[in-house]
Amino acid sequence: MSRAPDPILVIDDEADLRELLDISMRRMGHDVVLAGSLAEAREKLAQGRYSLVLTDMRLGDGLGIEIVRQLSAAPERVPVAVITAYGSADNAVEALKAGAFDYIAKPVSLEQLRSLVLNALGRQQRDSADADAAAAAEQAADRAAALLPGHSAAIQEVRRSLSRLARSMAPVVISGESGSGKERAAQAIHAISGRAAHPFVAVNCGAIPENLMESEFFGHVKGAFTGADAERGGFFQAANSGTLLLDEVADLPLPMQVKLLRALQERRVRKIGASREDAVDVRVMCASHKDLAAMVAAGQFRQDLYYRLNVLALRMPTLRERGEDIPVLARAILDHLAVRYGDPRPKRLTPAALQRLVAYPFPGNVRELENLLERAYAFAESEEIELADLGPLDAGAERAGLMHAPAPAMAPVTYAPWGAAGMWAVPPAAAPAPAEPPPVATPAASAPEPEPADDPTERACRGIVFPIDLTARLEAVERELILQALAQTNFNRTAAAPLLGLNLRQLRYRIQQLGIREAMDAADRGAVEGEGTP
Repeated sequence: MSRAPDPILVIDDEADLRELLDISMRRMGHDVVLAGSLAEAREKLAQGRYSLVLTDMRLGDGLGIEIVRQLSAAPERVPVAVITAYGSADNAVEALKAGAFDYIAKPVSLEQLRSLVLNALGRQQRDSADADAAAAAEQAADRAAALLPGHSAAIQEVRRSLSRLARSMAPVVISGESGSGKERAAQAIHAISGRAAHPFVAVNCGAIPENLMESEFFGHVKGAFTGADAERGGFFQAANSGTLLLDEVADLPLPMQVKLLRALQERRVRKIGASREDAVDVRVMCASHKDLAAMVAAGQFRQDLYYRLNVLALRMPTLRERGEDIPVLARAILDHLAVRYGDPRPKRLTPAALQRLVAYPFPGNVRELENLLERAYAFAESEEIELADLGPLDAGAERAGLMHAPAPAMAPVTYAPWGAAGMWAVPPAAAPAPAEPPPVATPAASAPEPEPADDPTERACRGIVFPIDLTARLEAVERELILQALAQTNFNRTAAAPLLGLNLRQLRYRIQQLGIREAMDAADRGAVEGEGTP
């Protein structure tokens, strides 16, 4: 027989508000215990167990954040939420950072109160120590592992962080390079949180035209503007009771940042053309490959919005930091592709192909691995993906020595360099085994070295004074080479790709990664490409 749920403890020094909260939560079917001061609250906490603690931030004999810190440090993990004064976003952020589950602003909205209680009690049930909750937690961990597979120390630390982040309703900023899995991390947090049964909505902030942003985020009523033929909700309404991921949040223009800040603080949005605001219950997560703190310092991102969003933080490691996960990731990706193609058995990498992937630095991280394997899966003519099926990789990154350390040995893959000086080179198709290096000629017998070719790469290396930013220098050289190839082909990407030893998809990816847009846009305005827009 299941035990009756523990009561809710309400701490507030205003008798009228205590009474309102007492009546409201009893109507929801919960037992309530009231405390009018910090000292009384501590007595009540010492006397019994509670399923939720709701405390005002300012009490007659102290601050409610002291209760937050006390309960956050306790092993029972009782969820605690705070009541803040209207517009006191700083206090709310301080409480969330101290470990509060959530907050609610005065005047208290009964709809928001109901949502807060449901979220808190749902989480408390999952965190309880009984067998059902333990099984649910294990299943949640499995879901997180399925979204973020791997055995490296870096990804295991990420998975350990997910459960802590899932227990809170506070905003999260997920940072990391492009393609490192930021959206998957957000999905994993949502999947093991109290909002898992509700929508997860991911929005690419850089892909929305500025003049449509307010409508896309908050919705509009019929007739609000030309073309508004029907009332429509926005991203906040679509994610109500769930999670909203703002991907590439750094791309939000400053006017939209102001509107977003207000929506986060008040938890209410107004559709364009509407006369009233609607309450929304949304947990917001953000992702960006840019340094938001640096953008704040440069005046490119609002400091108040950054402070409001950056309550909790998660950094996604690059694939270079978790190179030993490449075999695991590759198998998971190939399994997924087999389902998509309807193959009864997934294709597998040959040892040589897997070895090649393990050696490659993957500047595009997991996304680049996914794209590479999808192409190889389509090109492979047998159940095995051969080395040749992988196509050309980014030789420029390898020449620079930007490679992660080889993964620990896993049969049947061995980790021995094919080329000289520790470089990993693709052996010829007719000679899978490395050839013996030719004997080194003595200085007397050596032929005069030819003059170096006057190509852009060599010109870029002349007269260099160290120290330098190697990554930025390589990107500048790569950008120049791509622009020259594009200019030579009148900005036809289909024709430019083979000039660079790339396929069209790889060229498009590099154009996106290197931000080669202004020249492309200028060319697109002047002429129509043979292969269409990117």
